[in-house]
Amino acid sequence: MSAISLKNLDISYGTTKVVQGVNIEVAEGESFALVGESGSGKSTVLKAIAGLAPDWTGEISLLGAPRGHKVDHDFATRCQMVFQDPYGSLHPRKSVDTVLSEPLMIHGLGNRNARVIDMLAAVGLDQRFRFRFPHQMSGGQRQRVAIARALMLEPKVMLLDEPTSALDVSVQAEILNLLKRLRREQGLTYLMVTHNLPVVSFMCDRMAVMNKGRVVEIAPATALHDGSFTDPYTQTLYAASGGNPKYKETL
Repeated sequence: MSAISLKNLDISYGTTKVVQGVNIEVAEGESFALVGESGSGKSTVLKAIAGLAPDWTGEISLLGAPRGHKVDHDFATRCQMVFQDPYGSLHPRKSVDTVLSEPLMIHGLGNRNARVIDMLAAVGLDQRFRFRFPHQMSGGQRQRVAIARALMLEPKVMLLDEPTSALDVSVQAEILNLLKRLRREQGLTYLMVTHNLPVVSFMCDRMAVMNKGRVVEIAPATALHDGSFTDPYTQTLYAASGGNPKYKETL
């Protein structure tokens, strides 16, 4: 069974169709990347899956269950999203404790104190951060909180929209290593949007290359080491990266 299945997916904003005919299958436990230039439609695909871009046609399935166009509380327990900007994705007037407790309250889950403490530990933050506000934390710490929030309902699928692009390079490595560890420990499936090919090489098993709203090629991440791409646009992206891009693990 696929963790994520997209079939003939078209997505529009008003009268403008921005994604056309996307077909992707992501296996359970896989880390899959959507890559391409800005405006290629890759983040829009994540938003449609998450329910943030409701004007779509085709089929979206998560863990064998079809995704409808309406708000689906059960969907939130299966799939969560981490956004690009750790400065904008957290409410400035809510403490970390409130941010992490809210999903549990909405879904009627108990044992909140222990769950919050355990999740902070899982993302590498101790209890000192529990009652801090976003302005009292660094960008990397905020993104750790955002990841913790996404994991509070124990989903099996994570949508990652450029989760490190707003961070300093040294902090990027820490967050990528954290995501890699969490995937291994919790059996997560990742669908990651990025324009950074070294991140794909470090984090992902396969990649789909998007250009002007369409998937032009699906390839294993190992192609980033040997350049075995077939589509001219993908070959151009690969050449622009300098060839054989690598992201060095630092932790």
